[in-house]
Amino acid sequence: MKSIIVHGGAGTISEDSIENAKQGVRLAAQAGYNVLLKSNSAVDACCAAVNALEDNPIFNAGTGSVLTLDGKCEMDAAIMKGSTLEAGAIAGIENVKNPISIARKVMEETDHVLLIGEGASKFASVMGFPVYNPVTEHRKKQWAELKERLLEGKDPHWKRIKDLIKKHPELLRGTVGCVAMDDSGEIVAGTSTGGVFLKLFGRVGDTPLLGAGTYATSSGGASATGIGEGIMRTVLSKTVCNFMRMDISAQSASAAGIDMVTNVIGSWAGIIAIDRRGNIGFAKNTKSMPVAYMKESMQKIEVSI
Repeated sequence: MKSIIVHGGAGTISEDSIENAKQGVRLAAQAGYNVLLKSNSAVDACCAAVNALEDNPIFNAGTGSVLTLDGKCEMDAAIMKGSTLEAGAIAGIENVKNPISIARKVMEETDHVLLIGEGASKFASVMGFPVYNPVTEHRKKQWAELKERLLEGKDPHWKRIKDLIKKHPELLRGTVGCVAMDDSGEIVAGTSTGGVFLKLFGRVGDTPLLGAGTYATSSGGASATGIGEGIMRTVLSKTVCNFMRMDISAQSASAAGIDMVTNVIGSWAGIIAIDRRGNIGFAKNTKSMPVAYMKESMQKIEVSI
């Protein structure tokens, strides 16, 4: 059964950005589903959907990624195939347009799973990806304003990240992801992010870490979003996939995963999932998480905020 679901990050969306976020995830889901119809490849569909989200500057992935404490754009991404557990990931990569596409090359062209920093950038160059500046003027303006507040002592640094996000809840949202299933039963999960605003240089979040932000098995796949440190500590995506392996539906598994994050460590997170039957699930403990999904039994793409 063909199924696809995408997310645009858990967090808070300003009223004037809601329609753009809904349209962004809708177009990404459509792009991925069109590929499913054409090629019946969950890998191709996942990459197409995440590429569409990375190319949309309203999301915190690819173009429009947030900046580190020292003003750099360090991005993470991962993709995983459920049938074989093949996976590819990159962390802290700079000056590329579509991190998920490079993560796919790691999966398909190397014996490795995760490449980081300068090595990931060199690999991207070898694979023929051109140098690209993903930093937008909007992000540079946000960075300058927040950095000034930080230096003036008006905001604590994100050693306790909740303090920063409580003052600026819009900074949490943005990580993007997709889970897709094709007619062969292949389930693929992919996630891409620019990380957390004003993160320490070299910080790596949950997105490229298998089992944390991204995971897929033959029983189901999941892509997480939210505060990466909490997602890593609970191995959220793998936990949700484990639930689906016990024949729990994608929706119930997603809800159980978020319930665990909320009650065990009190962190903020969201997750999307598809189980082996093509059922779609998603859950969050934040105000918003733009989601769009489609499967064969549906007449049109559904969108949720």
